Amino acid sequence: MKLITLAFTLLSLTGCDKRQTNMDTVDPVKIQPITDTTIRTGLTYLALGDSYTIGEAVEADKNFPNQLAARMPQYGLNFNKPQIIARTGWTTDELIQAIGQQKPAGNFNLVTLLIGVNNQYRGYNINTYRTEFKELLATALAYAGGDKKHVFVLSIPDYSVTPFAQNSDKEKIAREIDQYNAINKAETENMGIAYVDITLISRQATTKPELIARDGLHPSAEMYSAWVTLFESIVASRYK
Repeated sequence: MKLITLAFTLLSLTGCDKRQTNMDTVDPVKIQPITDTTIRTGLTYLALGDSYTIGEAVEADKNFPNQLAARMPQYGLNFNKPQIIARTGWTTDELIQAIGQQKPAGNFNLVTLLIGVNNQYRGYNINTYRTEFKELLATALAYAGGDKKHVFVLSIPDYSVTPFAQNSDKEKIAREIDQYNAINKAETENMGIAYVDITLISRQATTKPELIARDGLHPSAEMYSAWVTLFESIVASRYK
């Protein structure tokens, strides 16, 4: 079977806990776009992940890192083009290896991390995921210069309601995604880093097919836009 980073799901699945969309370590109060002409320029952004970060099946400028950077000027923040280390199908160990090979230079003003769906898809040991996720989280923090305010972890979307998963055990997929997310949420919050729960948004795809890309698996540009809408102002508030 194809090794891919799977798209979201919006099923109300039997035996699968529904998560509330939230950011547990940050204040979700929105800030207003700027009303003056003060702009911070030259900000840098490193996005770490898999196909959900690179934006498989959508144009490059429609993945969530590029959409996020494109919205920041309204808050007085001008980011350079995001540096993305991500590839469809990557697991935590493959992302660790790629970072070691690419060695992005310097510190970044913003770092996001979204990884784990392929660990679940391949049936990897979930305890190994915890160990490798913690390593990646520490790496993300190091690339943010140790500034926890500038690191964001996104939860793993639920792909069980996508057309790709129609002949699979959807309840098992959703249950395991929740188990993986319980781990990445706990480890993220233990480090005092912001956690963005996008899983509930992903599950809206059961009634909103436009949230899935034409490949029947990955998020559409509209889905990525919904993610960015959820946390763009929270990101901006960390620079005020």
